[in-house]
Amino acid sequence: MPEFIQIMISGLSAGSIYALAAVGFTLLWQASQTINFAQGEFVMLPAFFVLALMSFAGFPLWLAILAAIALSVLLLGAIFKRLIVEPMISHGTLPLVIATIALGLLLKEAVKEFYSPLGQPFPSLFPQEVFVVAGASISIPDIANFIIAMGTIIALQLFLQRTRTGRCMQATAQNPDVAQILGVDVKRMVLYTFLINGALAAIASVLITPVYLAKFSNGEVLGVVAFTAAIVGGFNQIRGALVGGLVIGVVDNLSAIYFSAEYRQAVPLILLIVIILVRPQGLLGTAEGRTV
Repeated sequence: MPEFIQIMISGLSAGSIYALAAVGFTLLWQASQTINFAQGEFVMLPAFFVLALMSFAGFPLWLAILAAIALSVLLLGAIFKRLIVEPMISHGTLPLVIATIALGLLLKEAVKEFYSPLGQPFPSLFPQEVFVVAGASISIPDIANFIIAMGTIIALQLFLQRTRTGRCMQATAQNPDVAQILGVDVKRMVLYTFLINGALAAIASVLITPVYLAKFSNGEVLGVVAFTAAIVGGFNQIRGALVGGLVIGVVDNLSAIYFSAEYRQAVPLILLIVIILVRPQGLLGTAEGRTV
């Protein structure tokens, strides 16, 4: 039983970070029908911003993290929207998907070429201490990561539901034409969505990189996991992306311990196939009708 508790807590901690990236997928889809297949690289890159700022600019860790989040909001939010999404969105979904795949490859190869092809140690944000509850050893980083990730998602949900700007963003996501008639600045609301996605990716990056090291290839795994979580939970619901991330995190840990660590990455994909077959809109998603 103590081992099971440890596995569950570790899985929820990792799953909450996956949920941050999955929520970014969901937000971009809701706001602009954008599927960003470079999302994994968006989560990989901010960690290298932090390392570069610490190594070459001499920034202390927490200042480097804040600067990396700001850079991510600018580069992975505003500039991504301006240089990639806006020119491609008018050509349809498929060209935009191809463009984001190409962007992901470019970011991965750029980090490999200009920083390092080797995994880089990333400073731990929290004390590496363990305390025992009901016989289960629980690490402080797991608890801290879970609290920060969940707190970020809850804060985002409160922002969307309780503020005027958040409600305008939701109106834009539901029906941009009607929102514009009602006086909502649709372009600004869409921009805010991209900025928020950049911030979510940066927070996910600094939380998960101490576990996996900073590697140029991290985006491959993180992108697949985030996309899977978004679909499993429901691609058109933030709470669905949250649930999907938590489910994937727990299932991944359970499969590694009780099934096979070698094939652990296959289990979430099997879960994805089952969910699509049984409930195509995801666990908490709603069915959408589109004119074709």
